[in-house]
Amino acid sequence: MSTTTSIQNRLSELRFHGMQKAYQAYLATNQPAITASELVDHLLQAEWEYRQNRQIASRITQARFRYQACLQQINYRAARNLSKEQILRLSDCSFIAKKENLLITGSTGVGKSYIASAFGQQACSLGYRVLYFNTMKLFSKMKMAKADDSYLKELNRIEKHHLLILDDFGLQAFDAQACLSLLEILEDRHGKTSTIINSQIPVKNWYELLGEQTIADAVLDRLVHNAHRIELAGESMRKVKNMQ
Repeated sequence: MSTTTSIQNRLSELRFHGMQKAYQAYLATNQPAITASELVDHLLQAEWEYRQNRQIASRITQARFRYQACLQQINYRAARNLSKEQILRLSDCSFIAKKENLLITGSTGVGKSYIASAFGQQACSLGYRVLYFNTMKLFSKMKMAKADDSYLKELNRIEKHHLLILDDFGLQAFDAQACLSLLEILEDRHGKTSTIINSQIPVKNWYELLGEQTIADAVLDRLVHNAHRIELAGESMRKVKNMQ
């Protein structure tokens, strides 16, 4: 067995897959001779990048985003009251480090879910743990958790994520149990993590969605006062694409 084959086998056995691929690429190309230190540095950098990309891919998979999206592909040409400057300002996800929220509102089809997914995937690439839920599916899940005594475990799981994204917020009326679950989720996360909410309903009307006054006050206090807002307008992006 040649030395190069032995090295590749050892790298594979040790699961240094980034190093292995980089070493194979190095052998396959007629690169100028480099020192041992330079080769080791090259292989270590390849392994680091491989593991970083694996971690990012894992975080994205676990988040279960609605769309595969990225901030660089957001469409600013359509007239929908979307500020490129604001998106760029938020793109470093410093709002997550500051434990601030992001509220995205607008009529159906204007791109709320895509933008939220893009911010979520950007957060994953920067090392943040993210969860993405359809709001009503989340509260159905919380109701089932109440029934099988896993409710506190589910609350703890949600709390551990740096960013929670709630899509289609207020698409259906909240019952008392859903309102209470929402309050408990936000109470656990308040001042420690961030939340993105997408809704067809303007923020000024959320109070009515939540019904009971005391809970509505508490929920909105934890959501709105430290939040950035994106208020989209215009026609459905699906309609715009079909017309192009």
